[in-house]
Amino acid sequence: MKRLVGLMVIAAASGVVALSGGAAYAQSADASQTVAEYRLGSGDKIKVTTFGEEALTGEFLVSGTGKVSLPLVGEIDAAGQTARQFQQRVEMALKDGYLRDPKVSVEVLNYRPFYILGEVKEPGTYPYTNGLTVKNAVATAGGFTYRANEKRVFIKRADAPKEEAIQLTDTTPVAPGDTIRIVERLF
Repeated sequence: MKRLVGLMVIAAASGVVALSGGAAYAQSADASQTVAEYRLGSGDKIKVTTFGEEALTGEFLVSGTGKVSLPLVGEIDAAGQTARQFQQRVEMALKDGYLRDPKVSVEVLNYRPFYILGEVKEPGTYPYTNGLTVKNAVATAGGFTYRANEKRVFIKRADAPKEEAIQLTDTTPVAPGDTIRIVERLF
């Protein structure tokens, strides 16, 4: 009997460990699905720092064509690149006949804005902040109108061809360049 109880305790403890490990994994999997690595796009303002080269350091805007015009090297494609990928492109361009071993860092200063329309009190364009959710975006736009459907939202992602209907939760993410449409409820 003692042995059976001991085995049950070990099995229960193993189950708890497995369950807690699985839950942590699921949470991290969900987090990776909702928060992808940020990709540069038209309208982003970035800071490029070239260490030891003051003249090559500055703040730059990603143009409508998705390029950044830098001193010495000219235009470099930035659209669709992560900050790290863009940094590597700048280093390679500077290495190609300009600097022996350039050290560059790139950081995003201002993200593309997001757009919100429909049943909010102040529809319009608003600056994006990291970790923004749809509920935060609605609050920024003055809140829901009395006719708003607070359970479903339509979001057109900047890189998607059309909008999609999404169940509204406290953690529904917004990405830079997204267009959020809050529709009327039926009753």
